[in-house]
Amino acid sequence: MASPTFYSQVRLRLRGCDLIVMEGVRGQSAGLSALTLAYRFAPRRRRNGLQEQRDELLIPESVPVVYPDVTAAEAIEDLKTLSRWTYLLLLVAAPVMGLVFALRGPRAFLDEDLAVDDLPSTLRAEMLADDPVEHAMTDRRDERLLDALGEIHAERADEPIRVAVVYGARHVPAIVAGLMSRHGYRAREAEWLTVLVPA
Repeated sequence: MASPTFYSQVRLRLRGCDLIVMEGVRGQSAGLSALTLAYRFAPRRRRNGLQEQRDELLIPESVPVVYPDVTAAEAIEDLKTLSRWTYLLLLVAAPVMGLVFALRGPRAFLDEDLAVDDLPSTLRAEMLADDPVEHAMTDRRDERLLDALGEIHAERADEPIRVAVVYGARHVPAIVAGLMSRHGYRAREAEWLTVLVPA
């Protein structure tokens, strides 16, 4: 979920691309539905000013899309590698946090500095890098994404194409490091868009 302005800015950028590689866990599971409750609850309250991400609002019809993400069963399988108590805590806490987020809006969980700064502090980023929950939620997904980008590189490296990678910011470090180590790509510039600002 994000502000409608964010999605319109992303859509404008996607129109100029030849291929889109899109995040999105495939399939359904009760556990995953519980974990993603905030994404479905918060946009329903108009005063939150949020919109749920929907492909038809975001993706231009003329641009082909690749979905390399994991299935819901694989995502739950990865989360079950955590300790039993951590996994159960996630399943219980996520719906509660989703309800609080829906009622109070973005300000419930986003602190002031995150609304101003484009990136989290170095300390916060380092803490996330060592977080077992973060690894369970992203490692396999990052690997699948990098494999898909590797296939695109192998098949189309000689073409002057623009490839959009539409994944959350937490995947960016793995994308940048993986493309550099595997294929020698280096980031030349970056532009960050504000997803939402606490009201």
